[in-house]
Amino acid sequence: MEHLVVLTGAGMSAESGIATFRDENGLWRNFNPMELASVSGFRRNREAALEFYNARRAQLATVEPNHGHKVLAALENNYRVDIITQNVDDLHERAGSTSVLHLHGQLALVTGINNPNDPRCIRPKPLTEPIGMDEKAADGSRLRPYVVFFGEPVPNIRRATELVESADIFVVIGTSLLVTPAADLLHAPHWNAARYVIDPGDVPSAVNLGYKHIRAGASAGLDALAEILLATGD
Repeated sequence: MEHLVVLTGAGMSAESGIATFRDENGLWRNFNPMELASVSGFRRNREAALEFYNARRAQLATVEPNHGHKVLAALENNYRVDIITQNVDDLHERAGSTSVLHLHGQLALVTGINNPNDPRCIRPKPLTEPIGMDEKAADGSRLRPYVVFFGEPVPNIRRATELVESADIFVVIGTSLLVTPAADLLHAPHWNAARYVIDPGDVPSAVNLGYKHIRAGASAGLDALAEILLATGD
């Protein structure tokens, strides 16, 4: 089977009702990211940060995978599919995708503020249960969501790069391509890999690198992509 690697961003989950961050009405227009999504901000005003993330966790429990998520899962019938996502939701998994690499963590997991990437500290927590102010991780530090804060390294970026380098087909969906190191993955495919970008807006950073642009939202764009792939055998 050909290897299909897909990078998804906030636009992938927007159709499920999850707010984006950087769009015109995105979350960062209403909240200061450095106060809520940085280590210093989290330590300085933990109550506000937890309120923000607990609200996002509770919302995630109420939404469902959209048609685009399901199309990606169905493509596993014809391709070896690896999904790399910048999203911190679990909608790919809920839709049935079996290989999902999360670059920026997962809202359904919690960890300790002192050693966030220590496997002993990372554990699942039901989305409907708020993270409490006094809850602690295995290392004794206070709990935080298992998401990558601003200024923190992205632990899975090396594995993501390896996946893209090995792709026969690389697809980018619903990402601003403004956030590094994820944006650097645009440059990682082998020279003869087929490359597509799905986005309703202009994406010159991808088009200028030879990506075929499917100008549509995630679900409609994935329907179009599936038709192209299955018709051409790419």
